[in-house]
Amino acid sequence: MKSRENNRARSLRIAVVMDPIDSIKPAKDSTLAMMLSAQDRGHTLFYVEQRDLWLRDGTAWGRIRPIEVRDNLENWATLGAEQTEKLGSMDIILMRKDPPFDMEYIYTTYILERAETQGALVLNKPSGLRDMNEKVYTAWFAHCCAPTLITRDMGDMHGFLNEHQQIVCKPLHGMGGRSIFVIKQHDKNANVIFETMTHYGSQFAIVQKYLPEIVESGDSRILIIDGEAAPYALARIPSSTDNRGNLAAGAQGKGRELNDRDKWLVSQIGPVLRERGMLFVGIDVIGGYVTEINVTSPTGIRELDKQFKCDIASLFIKAIELRFS
Repeated sequence: MKSRENNRARSLRIAVVMDPIDSIKPAKDSTLAMMLSAQDRGHTLFYVEQRDLWLRDGTAWGRIRPIEVRDNLENWATLGAEQTEKLGSMDIILMRKDPPFDMEYIYTTYILERAETQGALVLNKPSGLRDMNEKVYTAWFAHCCAPTLITRDMGDMHGFLNEHQQIVCKPLHGMGGRSIFVIKQHDKNANVIFETMTHYGSQFAIVQKYLPEIVESGDSRILIIDGEAAPYALARIPSSTDNRGNLAAGAQGKGRELNDRDKWLVSQIGPVLRERGMLFVGIDVIGGYVTEINVTSPTGIRELDKQFKCDIASLFIKAIELRFS
């Protein structure tokens, strides 16, 4: 790691690995919020896509472009000329590429881990991105979660359904509410859902006890920054025609203050995330139980900022600056 002495006074060089910036939804994009805050605080930003990263003889390289961002829904970014640099020369690399969490994503974390060993602070930490599957990692905090089963065995899934009467079934690699099913006991579609989710018993999937609180209270996203909770949660209330508490699936986002249960959950999970180098994480909570721990590119900043006139991204950037103070 680079020397932290007197570094806060200077502009940090921050490379952001993300999806194509011209395709984002600027009103909702948390990565843009982070970039706006970093720029406002005097740091120098660079933009890079997954395809622009490579390893040569163990050294991580990138084709990066300087970027200027604006809080403008029509014209939010201007890119400069492409330049080739060693990724280790960056002070910070923000890994904000959205899932799918496939082998290409994993290969990218290897490249970023080499950049990490060569001097850059990579957030979130590449090894953590690989280790902390957003659904499986809840098993490390089972005391915070509703009953959960991860299996390839369709018979076990049926047993879990019979035990809990109503369950949620979803793939381990999905995002944005894709392929999430709510199943009631005696549902004649249960067999085909379990077959589809497990590819006839050849792949793991997850089933969880259905939490009816989602209907009224929603699926709340709590953002954890350097182990501490942001001041508000975003409750995502499903539409009247859908079971899913995902904004991408049409849920409505309503901000709320954290309650005592939220704070307890963060006290259990946050310190572990900090220790593992996961500086910006979103946990999903339904009825007081954690259902997912989102480490790849959690969202929710823009919605909360708009509703509460706050600046959550600045809390994240300040947490980064502390690493260099």
